[in-house]
Amino acid sequence: MARGRLRIYLGAAPGVGKTYAMLGEGHRRLERGTDVVVGFVEDHGRALTRALVDGLEVVPRKEIAYRGALFTEMDLDAVLARAPQVALVDELAHTNVPGSSNDKRWQDVEQLLDAGIDVISTVNIQHLESLNDVVSSITGVQQRETIPDEVVRRADQIELEDMSPEALRRRMAHGNVYTPEKVDAALAHYFRVGNLTALRELALLWVADRVDEGLERYRAEHGIEQPWPARERIVVALTGGPEGDTLIRRGARIVGRIAGRELLAVHVVRSDGLTGAGPDTLARHRDLVESLGGSFHTVVGEDVARALLDFARGVNATQLVIGVSRRNRWQGLLGPDVGRSVVNGSGDIDVHMVTHEHAAGHLPSTRRGRALGGGRLVAGWLLAVLGPVLLALGLAQVRDRLSLPSELLLFLTLAVAVALVGGLLPALVAAVLGSLLLNYYFTPPVHSFTISEPENALALVIFVVLSAAVASVVDLAARRTQQAAEAQAEAATLSTLAGTVLRGEVGVEPLMERLRSTFGMTSAALLERPDGRAPWRRVAAVGTPPFPSADGADAEIPVSDTLVLLLRGRPPAAGEQRVLGAYAAQIAAVLERERLAERARQARQLAEGNAIRTALLAAVSHDLRTPLASIKAAVSSLRSTDVEWTAEDEAALLATIEESADRLDALVANLLDMSRLQTGSVEPHLRPVDVDEIVPTALSGLPPSALIELNVPEGLPLVVADPGLLERVLANLVENAVRHGGERRPVLVSASTLGERVEVRVVDRGPGVPDSAKETIFRPFQRLGDAPAGSGVGLGLAVAQGFTAAIGGTLTAEDTPGGGLTMVLSLPAATPSVVAQPVRT
Repeated sequence: MARGRLRIYLGAAPGVGKTYAMLGEGHRRLERGTDVVVGFVEDHGRALTRALVDGLEVVPRKEIAYRGALFTEMDLDAVLARAPQVALVDELAHTNVPGSSNDKRWQDVEQLLDAGIDVISTVNIQHLESLNDVVSSITGVQQRETIPDEVVRRADQIELEDMSPEALRRRMAHGNVYTPEKVDAALAHYFRVGNLTALRELALLWVADRVDEGLERYRAEHGIEQPWPARERIVVALTGGPEGDTLIRRGARIVGRIAGRELLAVHVVRSDGLTGAGPDTLARHRDLVESLGGSFHTVVGEDVARALLDFARGVNATQLVIGVSRRNRWQGLLGPDVGRSVVNGSGDIDVHMVTHEHAAGHLPSTRRGRALGGGRLVAGWLLAVLGPVLLALGLAQVRDRLSLPSELLLFLTLAVAVALVGGLLPALVAAVLGSLLLNYYFTPPVHSFTISEPENALALVIFVVLSAAVASVVDLAARRTQQAAEAQAEAATLSTLAGTVLRGEVGVEPLMERLRSTFGMTSAALLERPDGRAPWRRVAAVGTPPFPSADGADAEIPVSDTLVLLLRGRPPAAGEQRVLGAYAAQIAAVLERERLAERARQARQLAEGNAIRTALLAAVSHDLRTPLASIKAAVSSLRSTDVEWTAEDEAALLATIEESADRLDALVANLLDMSRLQTGSVEPHLRPVDVDEIVPTALSGLPPSALIELNVPEGLPLVVADPGLLERVLANLVENAVRHGGERRPVLVSASTLGERVEVRVVDRGPGVPDSAKETIFRPFQRLGDAPAGSGVGLGLAVAQGFTAAIGGTLTAEDTPGGGLTMVLSLPAATPSVVAQPVRT
């Protein structure tokens, strides 16, 4: 059975019309004769959305009882039994009520797809796992329901439901998104123009990246090598020379003038030693590129121009920035420079030749150190064969003016030149051929290979020996230079790798991506197994397509007994094995570093717990003894037989005992609560509760002198929380506000809705808290130095925040307009689309 197809409507925020578009597509398919059913649609009370459900077959929902409340979820079994062609399933990131077939709705959708049913669904950008922290930092709201990016990325079709922030706010003001009582709070908080603009940009960029991945995959599958300028990518070619900063900034200016642009800088490490960039220069260039929002890459290539163009085409670049050559006119006679070769082979890629202050300057000749390529060997052999003949013909014309030693020196010079160009063997041939020509044309008797004078014979022998010696020395120097250049290229690559790792800039996958791009591989994977008999498990993979096993790999690099690095794209050359091994070792080191960092984080948690226990002992040594001392003194006074107490005195002493016992009870309760939080033994029992019922209970323990104003409207949605923990949170917040709010100044407790959450605000008019202390007030044993002795150990807010996190809420501190502190408690509303799970803390 063929797997079903998944279509997702992606939105930047609630209310942009995802569900409406999904239902509209369902009606269109129904009109075309497709069997369509509604598996689950949440209309959120929106009349237009509810009206669009009419005319579509709706599979009845499944009712699930959970902790005393009744919830409805999609009936997965009923949809599978109905077996439609298309199922409409709203809110892909939704968390199912415990007792459902799966924990997440996207897992339900996977079962429908496996059954061959096409699914149309919806999701908001804030639910994507990779963007959850970013959205939280923008909006200040932590989204607890997330979905792995890979689930959305695997969709056969992703359609963005886009809407400008102004249009969405108008839609909200007209009551098309939330009920009227929620509109003002929503517009003032989550749906601010800045929030919506940032969310919209995140959605557009995420979809653009997915489109770009699809384009790259299509080009790879169809063997398309030329760039498709669907998205502007500017590649800056860096030699490691002094002009690099100029080129990078020019590329950044080009990028700044183009929307949807991307800046990449690439340095080609040549194995022939033509470039000798220092690691410090490359590190500076890398820092500059990254500071301008680009990425730095290093590739290895024999031909710099071809390597640059291959890289540019590989990343689908549209423009290439390269500096004007630093070679002078005479060096240009040795062959075309890199810039000219890039222009000649650029094809559809636009090439920017950027002049700079070092253009046409002096560049030390590097021809002596280059490897003897095919062109040089051909030139060497031609010079070795034709050079002696042409030299002999020329000297024959002036035979009477030159002596034999002069002629020998000229032929020796020619042999040295041949050695410089073609190496040892052509130089030996030139020496032997030159000796024969000298003997025939210039040694008496001429035109004969006979040598009449022993002195001339000795001169010819010395000539051949010197020619061979000089040629061998020159050839050995050239080969040693080549080896040094190759070692320099390896050292440059390894230096770049080591610097990146030491700075801690990359993780395992970015480092593998750097390896893949450097060596021109299509994909790489890191596999691990706990022992020699266990199957391999993929730890990380980059490139397209990733592969989970060693089957089909072009290279297999053992890292350790339990790790292996696989590469696909081409078999690596023998000279690359050492660098690949170094990369593999660094990848293993980074993986170990990440795991050690996780262990260190766990160790820090244990250390923090130990620190809290130490602080606890120091705090209780005084704060617990104070109420105990008061109780003991009052009891001793009452038991005293030598003093006659009046009824008023006895009542006062009993009141002191009661007050001190209450204070002691509160202190012990907070200490026990903090201990439970630190040991992770708090397991909330979440269920829908009414804030209006919890608030009065939380206020019951306050002294009669406390002034409290309540503004908790009726009709608030239920919140998902543990009633006991929520009561403790509110009691601690109000008690803290009363204690620090000043005498005879009322504390305001208000509640309102904001999107799918309910906010409870505890407002005092006291001295407030400076911004620098708004985070520290939630730490244990923090009293900001303004609390008198015996007023508590500073655990109230710490316990409140710990219990808030346990029930799935957030607690933040804000300034009260006009002075004071406002504690904002945000809780998820108990709607079918938001059902919190029990959380261990």
